[in-house]
Amino acid sequence: MDPYNKHQVSLRGASTKEISREALLEKVSQERELRNYARRATASAIFIQSVWRRYSVTKKVAVQLQEEWVALVNCHASLITGSWISSVILRPFLFFVTCLSTQHQKIQTRDIDCMQKCFKILLDSINSSDSRKNFCSLATGTLQERRTWNYQAKKLISLCSFILAHCDKSHAGSQCIVGLTILALRFLVVLTDLKGWKSLSNDMLRDADTAMKNLLWFMGSCNSHLYMSIRRYIDKLDITYSSQINSTVETDERFLITASAVTLALRPFHITNFDVSSIGQLDMCCAAEQYCLCLLTIPWFIQRLPAFLVPALKHQSILSPCFQIFLIRRYKMLSEMLKMDQSDRHDSQKAIPPIGWALTNIICLATGSENGFVDTLDHPSYVQVVITLAENLLAWVDNVGWVKEKKDLQGNVGTSAAGIDAVLHDNESLNITYMELFRPVCQQWHLMKLLEIAKTGAISCAAANDKKYLGKLELLDIAYFYSYMLRIFSVFNPMVGSLPVLNLLSFTPGYLLNLWGELENSIFPENGHIAEDNCLRTSKSSVNKKDGILDKRQKQTSKDGANKLVYALHKFTGKSQAGPNYTDTVDGQVDEESSDVWTIESLRYVPQGISKDLSCLLHLFCAAYSHLLLVLDDIEFYEKQVPFTLEQQRRIAAMLNTLVYNGLNHDTGHQNRPLMDSAIRCLHMMYERDCRHQFCPPVLWLSPAKRSRPPIAVAARTHEVLSANMRSDESLTVSSLGSVVTTTPHVFPFEERY
Repeated sequence: MDPYNKHQVSLRGASTKEISREALLEKVSQERELRNYARRATASAIFIQSVWRRYSVTKKVAVQLQEEWVALVNCHASLITGSWISSVILRPFLFFVTCLSTQHQKIQTRDIDCMQKCFKILLDSINSSDSRKNFCSLATGTLQERRTWNYQAKKLISLCSFILAHCDKSHAGSQCIVGLTILALRFLVVLTDLKGWKSLSNDMLRDADTAMKNLLWFMGSCNSHLYMSIRRYIDKLDITYSSQINSTVETDERFLITASAVTLALRPFHITNFDVSSIGQLDMCCAAEQYCLCLLTIPWFIQRLPAFLVPALKHQSILSPCFQIFLIRRYKMLSEMLKMDQSDRHDSQKAIPPIGWALTNIICLATGSENGFVDTLDHPSYVQVVITLAENLLAWVDNVGWVKEKKDLQGNVGTSAAGIDAVLHDNESLNITYMELFRPVCQQWHLMKLLEIAKTGAISCAAANDKKYLGKLELLDIAYFYSYMLRIFSVFNPMVGSLPVLNLLSFTPGYLLNLWGELENSIFPENGHIAEDNCLRTSKSSVNKKDGILDKRQKQTSKDGANKLVYALHKFTGKSQAGPNYTDTVDGQVDEESSDVWTIESLRYVPQGISKDLSCLLHLFCAAYSHLLLVLDDIEFYEKQVPFTLEQQRRIAAMLNTLVYNGLNHDTGHQNRPLMDSAIRCLHMMYERDCRHQFCPPVLWLSPAKRSRPPIAVAARTHEVLSANMRSDESLTVSSLGSVVTTTPHVFPFEERY
């Protein structure tokens, strides 16, 4: 057989051209795909037609029910009972309102009149003392009546939330929407208050209380959309509440809506003590979570509300549950804050994330208007919440913050210079007004109160409920608090920087001493004086009299040698020997043993080799003390010896010298830049003061580099190569940190410089 004909296929008679098997299979596959596509297209068309047919029929039925409902309400206004309202009024009303308005996310004009009539009927019914006419009496009726009432009440709560979210005076027909919103919120306030149910008897209180708690739990959940609706309404208010007042009528309307919205937002907090140790109470914590996510992230939340309503938001029953729930669910809530939609925000407001607004709102809520915290504030929880939010705000700035956006604008060739200047000007104006909200943390009473609470050992309110959530305010927590504040002021306040925080930390009496005491306990675990190592050996051998006498002789010999060296130095430099000698208490001999005395082993592998707590304490102390050294004169430093004695000053200088030298020899990432900048600044000031009037032995400045110091020629050449080859994105790091040669030249002895 011919090899070519072997792979041919005959198709229906001699007149049909033969094709290969591969072509036949491909043709069959294409036909199968066409049939499948036609089948799917037909199914899709049938589905679309059925959906459209259902929508069209439902809309016609809803319109017809609406017309019948209006006629029924007008004719039977005098024959109203609780059961009649549930079955005849609410069932068709909820159906056609959902079909005509709620599903379209728009309130139709024809539905406004129907809603107003329905809410008026419900209000008259709830205010009636006759149990037959009272709609809320169904909450204590039969099982079927309770189920129906619970379902309809939840639907009404969702409807009222929907109306509040669409209350906007800037749209056409806004006056009708405002009137409807006032009526809807008035009904919702009465519905969720047992005192407003006029027909309750003593035997009904238990069932009514259970039904009320179910409603309030639904209000606090995300299914009701209540807090999101309140957020949308408050977000439309101006920052200054009085600027919206044009007339007495408008003032009353706006105040009624705002007061009712705030009342409904706080109502779920009043039914539980938020005891997280009880599993049954955890469901009610959803209200606190929604309150934090939806309301505390509103820009200028407190400034948008009337001053009369603000004290209610600052009450302990509101703030303590919010702090407690946030600390328990911090990771979930922070993740949701970062994912929050900001599409409706102005471009300038997007420069601050929701985490940043939550931080400032909590600070404003926790601080009173008369230079103090609000009464019964849970201070340990407040500090922990602020620390968590500030840390995540700075992480956002480092990753996708406005600094990167500013660089992108400047690097965008297609953006005009005028447009860039306008955006940057808006961001700068926003930062100025935003930083005004941090004013309370820069006040001295704020820091003094926290220090007082840390000293007394107060614990958080959560400790009274469960030891698992025990929280005690410590000095380290306050250090974290202000360390993050320093960085926030530096980033968002470029004109003034962190000057307000530095003034507070530097001039608050006793704070620097407390910080240094905490650092000494961390850096020097032996809690001894590194400059008096011989005295330590004396105290250890005090039980042996002979050893004690020998140790005293050694100490006297060492002291005599030091005095001789000081005398020789004075004679060589021409200084007067009659002046005060500030180095007579330290060993001034430059040898192996004395050099090791000033080397701090715990700082050998900084900054990566130290804990986060120690890094925070070092950053805060270096920043605050370097700021104080700018105004500290020599009389206070040498004679009065405030805030530290000269012995403590030498320990501080040794710590700074070791920290900076080892930090420059190791890789310092972006997160360690604030620490190294502050340490370098403080070290330079201490060294300049020592050069002007010596208080440290020369060996102190040489000790960190004794074992690992490279030859000065190699170090200088390495610095020249790095400076010549650095990229543009590394210029900020090199200029701020420098190198060992330029930053700490004093570690190289003069004998090795040539």
